[in-house]
Amino acid sequence: MRIGLLTDGGYPYATGESRLWCDRLVRGLAQHEFDVYALSRSAHQEGNGWIQLPPSVQRVRTAPLWSAQGDGRAYGRRERRRFVGHFEELITAVRTPDEGAESGGGDRARHTAAFAEGLYGLAELARDHGGLATALRSETAVRILESACHAPGARRGVRGATVPDYLLFADQLERALRPLSLDWYDDEGLGAVDLCHATTGGSAALPGLLAKRFFGTPLLVTEYGVQLRAHYLAAGPGGDAPLRAPVRALLAAFQGRLAAEVYRQAAVITPGNTHARRWQERCGADRAKLRTVYPGMETERFAALGEREAGGDSGDPRTLVWVGRIEPAKDLISLLHAFADIRKEEPEARLRIIGAAAQGAEATAYLAHCRALAAQLFPDEAADAHAVGDNCVSFEEVGGPGAPELVDAYAAGGVIVLSSIVEGFPVSLVEAMFCGRATVSTDVGAVVEVIGGTGLVVPPRNPRALADACVALLRDPRRRERLGAAARARALELFTVEQNVAAFHGIYLELISHAPVRRPAETVDAHGEPLPFANPAEAYVPGHWTAGRAGGVPAPAPAPVPGPEPMVPPVSMPRPLTVPVPVAMSSTARPRASRPTEAVAVGAGPALGESDV
Repeated sequence: MRIGLLTDGGYPYATGESRLWCDRLVRGLAQHEFDVYALSRSAHQEGNGWIQLPPSVQRVRTAPLWSAQGDGRAYGRRERRRFVGHFEELITAVRTPDEGAESGGGDRARHTAAFAEGLYGLAELARDHGGLATALRSETAVRILESACHAPGARRGVRGATVPDYLLFADQLERALRPLSLDWYDDEGLGAVDLCHATTGGSAALPGLLAKRFFGTPLLVTEYGVQLRAHYLAAGPGGDAPLRAPVRALLAAFQGRLAAEVYRQAAVITPGNTHARRWQERCGADRAKLRTVYPGMETERFAALGEREAGGDSGDPRTLVWVGRIEPAKDLISLLHAFADIRKEEPEARLRIIGAAAQGAEATAYLAHCRALAAQLFPDEAADAHAVGDNCVSFEEVGGPGAPELVDAYAAGGVIVLSSIVEGFPVSLVEAMFCGRATVSTDVGAVVEVIGGTGLVVPPRNPRALADACVALLRDPRRRERLGAAARARALELFTVEQNVAAFHGIYLELISHAPVRRPAETVDAHGEPLPFANPAEAYVPGHWTAGRAGGVPAPAPAPVPGPEPMVPPVSMPRPLTVPVPVAMSSTARPRASRPTEAVAVGAGPALGESDV
């Protein structure tokens, strides 16, 4: 089977959140071929190059979303009319709210259909004539935006938009729709794959939508972090790129319409947890298409510690450990105030915060604030007048003297704490579970689903509740041991790479078994039904007899034999070769001869890097 793997800011680049699980998936399903279609998010990401690719990756094609691009092609009168019609249809669907969505979703379905017509119309225009990137940034597009935002029935949030807002939204929209203008949609590109697997929603799923539109290729969408939710967090007032309210409203509406269309066209949607599943259902995803597939994580580096845990090695029983990226969403302020209450109950307790600040000035300032608060709440303490003072709260990084490796961070204490107010899939909790550690967590994101009764969960922004739960575990070593053992067993059952790969392997086979069969004309009859034995068994075995046709050729015509055909072949003739053929074998899933890996870049693509995961 040939899979078109669609990524955005991840695999095969050396940086990106999705690169690890994509690499594990590709290596775990080495019996399939993968063509990677990757969108890059920054010049820094492209500069870091790619991770080392396995042999199952046959081809990589890339395109940047971070640079301003235009092909300089101007439309003629007829093409301009087509562009205006399709763009107006798309923008009208974006600027109009779903007033009847709560009473049955009639408005949402109607607007999603209108959005789809405009989207696919623009895609067909780009395929036929190009020039879409230039048109989306043109004065015509800005005038259409202005007219739509001031028309009756427009969203309240977009009515105050000004010309700079229209220009900024047009720029953001062109970047989001850039996959429509790529040269990936032909018989040698996405038309040659059997299945498209989008590793996230948003722009990464656009090539999959067009592959289904143009070639009937089934689409599988995986979201471990819902793209629409990530957009809300990034574009909001506290995000990395704060925008004016009208631009935020337009972008949120566009991303919502795009998510609804992706979910409508996908054959199967695989959220990474119930939290993501609820977001997808609110955006219009059909429940019948949703199948939760937990992300697979490597267990080897935590195996030794987890096995020691089973023997009773529970780390320092007086130490609490927090592990992760330091940023405001992790709410270390509440954790420090909770620890102040813990020290009143357990004076010997210690807190180790292990992690570095996330990227950005805000995260760096937050780390400095946390350090200052810890110094204020917990002055250095000394055993006597002649000893050097020490602080019961420490800030460390993985790789430092106290935690040379990540597993050493989890081995440092008896209880692992998570204090977040916003969380998707809690990776640090799963790692702690693999290590056999008892945990105390706040009830956010997918925490309760991940823990499943093997740890203590408290409300977020509640230092008192967090302190009580930590004190309860610090005082009860037998309970810590029981919870740690149960947590490790649950993690090994649900969150391993093996279960993740097995789940996707089954989904791949199911989708390809229901996909339309694209057989050559000589293998079907006048009614389109398959002809028995049109592809004999030897057609699937590499050899000179298969050279005339790609994947399964008719058997060579036998030479005329005079007289009656003998019942038993002479001894000198080779016996017929019997080869088992899969029952669901079709021309879309036929074995292919191996091909060298091809790197094709759209624009300035990176060179293959030497670094591995």
